Amino acid sequence: MPIFTPADKYILSIAKKVLKKGVPARTCLNVNIPLAKKIKGVKVCRQALDYWADDYDVRIDPHHKHYYWLTGEFINDDKGKDTDEWALKNGYISVVPVQYDFTAHRVIQANKRS
Repeated sequence: MPIFTPADKYILSIAKKVLKKGVPARTCLNVNIPLAKKIKGVKVCRQALDYWADDYDVRIDPHHKHYYWLTGEFINDDKGKDTDEWALKNGYISVVPVQYDFTAHRVIQANKRS
């Protein structure tokens, strides 16, 4: 069983808050822990507007079959101090509430009106 020290007390705190208060319908929490010896705290923040410039390495598995290993470069031009990337780079656990319905409902409504 992995030990997440020094994050273990924060993980327990986050879990207790979620169990006590819940989260809105259709919402998940994306929790990331920084690679730090000392964690400064927890930040509820937005997802940075960043992306991976994908590249792939072709590799061979033990059965001599080809597979593709995702590689590439992480690009983050978002310099906001309210992002998950900022939180992680500055020693905070980031908690980003995310929704899994990607439908642009306002576009549907706008098309109904036109």
